[in-house]
Amino acid sequence: MFLQWQRSSSVTVGLLVLVWTPLFHSHVCLSKQRCGVIICRYSTVYDPTEKVSLFIRVIKTCKKMGIKTVAVHSDVDSSAVHVKMADEAVCVGPAPTNKSYLNMDAIMNAIKQTGAQAVHPGYGFLSENKEFAKRLAAEGVSFIGPDTHAIQAMGDKIESKLIAKAAKVNTIPGYDGVVKDAEEAVKIAGEIGYPVMIKASAGGGGKGMRIAWNDEETREGFRFSSQEAASSFGDDRLLIEKFIDNPRHIEIQVLADKHGNALWLNERECSIQRRNQKVVEEAPSTFLDPDTRRAMGEQAVSLAKAVKYSSAGTVEFLVDSKKNFYFLEMNTRLQVEHPITECITGLDLVQQMIRIAMGYKLQHKQSDIPINGWAIESRVYAEDPYKSFGLPSIGRLSQYQEPLDLHNVRVDSGIEEGSDISIYYDPMISKLVTYGKTREEALKKMEEALDNYVIRGVTHNIPLLREIIVHPRFVSGDISTKFLPEVYPDGFKGHMLTAGERRELLATAAALYVAAQLRSQKFLGDLRVSVVPAESRQWELCVELDKGLHMLGVSRSGNNYTVEIDGEKVEVSGEWNLASALLPLTINGKHRTLQCLLRTAAGEITLQYLGTSFKLRVLSKLAASLSKHMPEKVPEDTSSILRSPMPGSVVAVSVKPGDNVAEGQEICVIEAMKMQNSMTAAKAAKVKSVHCKAGDTVGEGDLLVELE
Repeated sequence: MFLQWQRSSSVTVGLLVLVWTPLFHSHVCLSKQRCGVIICRYSTVYDPTEKVSLFIRVIKTCKKMGIKTVAVHSDVDSSAVHVKMADEAVCVGPAPTNKSYLNMDAIMNAIKQTGAQAVHPGYGFLSENKEFAKRLAAEGVSFIGPDTHAIQAMGDKIESKLIAKAAKVNTIPGYDGVVKDAEEAVKIAGEIGYPVMIKASAGGGGKGMRIAWNDEETREGFRFSSQEAASSFGDDRLLIEKFIDNPRHIEIQVLADKHGNALWLNERECSIQRRNQKVVEEAPSTFLDPDTRRAMGEQAVSLAKAVKYSSAGTVEFLVDSKKNFYFLEMNTRLQVEHPITECITGLDLVQQMIRIAMGYKLQHKQSDIPINGWAIESRVYAEDPYKSFGLPSIGRLSQYQEPLDLHNVRVDSGIEEGSDISIYYDPMISKLVTYGKTREEALKKMEEALDNYVIRGVTHNIPLLREIIVHPRFVSGDISTKFLPEVYPDGFKGHMLTAGERRELLATAAALYVAAQLRSQKFLGDLRVSVVPAESRQWELCVELDKGLHMLGVSRSGNNYTVEIDGEKVEVSGEWNLASALLPLTINGKHRTLQCLLRTAAGEITLQYLGTSFKLRVLSKLAASLSKHMPEKVPEDTSSILRSPMPGSVVAVSVKPGDNVAEGQEICVIEAMKMQNSMTAAKAAKVKSVHCKAGDTVGEGDLLVELE
């Protein structure tokens, strides 16, 4: 079959509009006309090192299959990578999602305007919207995903749970109806028994979900969950079920065609989460044995067949310490973490989805599905990991360099240097995937990839990601959905340096300082002045780190530096290319890749070392002796003011000047990237002034409220 498609995709949601129009009848002789014909050739083997984002890879897959693409985008995404790659692009509205990516009328107009005959919805916004699928069907446009019945049945968590029970799938105890209000939620929670999970019936991706341990948290959780659900999905219905404490989150990838055939493509371990959103995933899981894997896979396929599912989908389970598993939900779309399944099975899931939508049967049997090697995915976000494990950050990527030169590394991203990260959409920068024959090999490759990933202009979560993958508990496979709060009960603080690592960092900063000083004496490789004293080969320096002063002796021989710290010698060598974003060095015989994030004439140096950024100051012996006379900046009293911890919009303000507030009382609510955050008072006091109102857009650090 010869097909020509077009697709539409968003930088944040990957919505594709595809056109597939038969170019010639099958009996036509192509002869000289072949030069303008794209022939579809189907391959079932997927290259796990292919480095593209979902929507970009969908475009690439379509091109391989002879399908043309159209990208839909909001006005702020007009310069996005997928827009440039697609054959055509159509703007569907301004930045707010309800005016663009959720605007079905605008998207349907784009489909008619371009003559598109199919849509790939990616994994955001309308990807699980039954009304959108119905409108496409009414216009004769194919939806590359399941039919509306499956979307409706599995998209409603209440209905999906009833169907799962009927299909003999293990389910979590809970209330099977819709919760009407906060007081009914409290009543139901009391009957089920705390703790309970309050979640959006039409939700997903961790939005509209709250855990409640008492009546007060249930009331608050109902309010926030219903608001987030309405904002994210246009549906504020909630359900309540028993919260399985300390479980693993393991999901099964399924693939089903329109002819009644279905497969399970093994599992993905997704237990590392924050705010019910996944951070690190891997395939396969260290926890499952073959029997449990098979039982979960068979139940997942049973559920898919129960709703006559046809496409790629994911059935999510909670698994307790005894390997009992319970149905959580089914996502009727391609998951963010699908690349790790592709890596260990060799299947291109996007291609399979397109083939299924075109009416083809599955090419494989269950016995054909392998587990080859190990794959790990780290979700790289524009977030500050030091704030609640990740509050959103915005800005422009002033420098961006993916670790593409490393073997068995895949980066799925939709951004490039110069791209803007805005408050309107999900803050994900990329999905960083590493592959190895063993888990140990994949972890080592991930460590290397994170060290070589250059991101400037926004705060990112690479420090947290790197700490997770090297933590002994994670390395041993001892994980659960509570991993982050258990490992970091006081919040994430970055890498804690050992004595040896501290010496390495100090020595590197000193050597870098000297290398920069020597380079500044030269111009085009020659000395700036003809008569200068003989070049010094030894230096006495003072390096400040974490308010501690360290006296160092530095000697140089070519590109090799010997640094003496507290009687210990550290050997540091490298090319010292100060213009490069990466600083590959050999420190005491060990290879390290650092990044110099900041270097000033005043001796301030910020180094990214072992994933974490460290601020240092390097001074000569004389400058160090004089620095004690410099006045110190007095830190701000944060107990009397409330500043926004992140960029976002003000949803509600609960106080006015003159009000008395108690410690911990809610003052206002800030929403960023569809997540709502309650801002509370740090002490009991009277409100002095309010500097924001509902609907305002605020930046990180903006003053919201002052207390007396």
